[in-house]
Amino acid sequence: MSPELLSVLVLAVVFVIATTRSVNMGALAFAAAFGLGTLVADLDADGVFAGFPGDLFVVLVGVTYLFALARANGTTDWLVHAAVRLVRGRVALIPWVMFALTGALTAIGAVSPAAVAIVAPIALSFAARYGISPLLMGAMVVHGAQAGGFSPISIYGSIVNGIVEREKLPGSEITLFLASLLANLVIAAVVFAVCGGPKLWRQGTVAEPAASPGEGEEEPGGTAGGGSGGGGTRTAPASTLARTDAPAAAVPLTAPVTATLVCLVALVVAVLGFDLDAGLTAITLAVVLSTVWPDVSRRAVTEIAWPTVLLICGVLTYVGVLDEMGTITWAGEGVGGIGVPLLAAVLLCYIGAIVSAFASSVGIMGALIPLAVPFLAQGEIGAVGMVAALAVSATVVDVSPFSTNGALVLAAAPDVDRERFFRQLMAYGGIVVAAVPAVVWLVMVVPGWG
Repeated sequence: MSPELLSVLVLAVVFVIATTRSVNMGALAFAAAFGLGTLVADLDADGVFAGFPGDLFVVLVGVTYLFALARANGTTDWLVHAAVRLVRGRVALIPWVMFALTGALTAIGAVSPAAVAIVAPIALSFAARYGISPLLMGAMVVHGAQAGGFSPISIYGSIVNGIVEREKLPGSEITLFLASLLANLVIAAVVFAVCGGPKLWRQGTVAEPAASPGEGEEEPGGTAGGGSGGGGTRTAPASTLARTDAPAAAVPLTAPVTATLVCLVALVVAVLGFDLDAGLTAITLAVVLSTVWPDVSRRAVTEIAWPTVLLICGVLTYVGVLDEMGTITWAGEGVGGIGVPLLAAVLLCYIGAIVSAFASSVGIMGALIPLAVPFLAQGEIGAVGMVAALAVSATVVDVSPFSTNGALVLAAAPDVDRERFFRQLMAYGGIVVAAVPAVVWLVMVVPGWG
């Protein structure tokens, strides 16, 4: 067996173990990089660490640290309640507010699972209360998170753009962001239309959420629509809004919240307006907030997305070993050897979608984009469109109940038949895996973007 083939098989084993044994794939990738680099590639420690993505490490730690501070001091709660107030009782707008909210959170730097974990419990509670399909609400939350997930200052966007820059490929941060935004917006619109959205428009309006939880009596008989597969049509009486799972009182605009909002705006301006490094800027702003409010800082440090940091750094370090061994060139030549570049491109999109439905989206992107470099270097396929297609294919499938986001949605849904909801998410995830890679390939790759 050739060393190149062995390295690809080891990567496959890493994905399988991470999926079936719930072991962090980054930790597995570090171990695999050490074993493969030492025993097969004859690399020393410096050679193994040559592929360690120090710049992405800073981005991941800095951005998630700043967002952890925002969560700890109540800024994210303030954003959630501000968004909910925008609904003003219009039931049909609630799913779209949740879509926009998760999109905004990931666009300003939240890790996708973190945004889903924040919004999903509130969104699914609204779904049960107002008779909205939990599948509709869950899909809107996940697709919203992915819609904003590739902004230039987001985690996914920083990772993919960093990989593109490392591999010296033509890139467009705005094209990548808009491709994901529009793809998820279109999918959300289709789901809204199919899963009861038109009925919600006819449902009318209800009273706005109670000012604080626990006031009033719970509605006799519980809520409607908890286990519904489609959108409910009943207009919820105002009394249902006083249940104990109603949204908490609006978070006051305190000094820490105001300062954090200013810092989030400053991060956007610094990165987009002055081309400053997102990771270093985020760490600097987080340090300022931590110095002024140290008590919050102590809690926030523990909420940095260390598992994601380990995942990304481990996978990209292993990819660095693959590069040292010549595996990337070997694999790219193999894909190019198919003889039909467009066929090879769509196969890569499907590989990304299928693997990502059961494993890490960022992990598979970190592996597939470098593997496609020699193929893209031939110039027959536009690099910008191919990267965007791979990114969309590998992330829209996060509605699968086997992915972190899908599992969070499944766990957050109250008053539902959980087995039935699981089957709905699994069926929907299967439809997305089957359809989206082909569509994005037709739209982004065939026309030759970039």
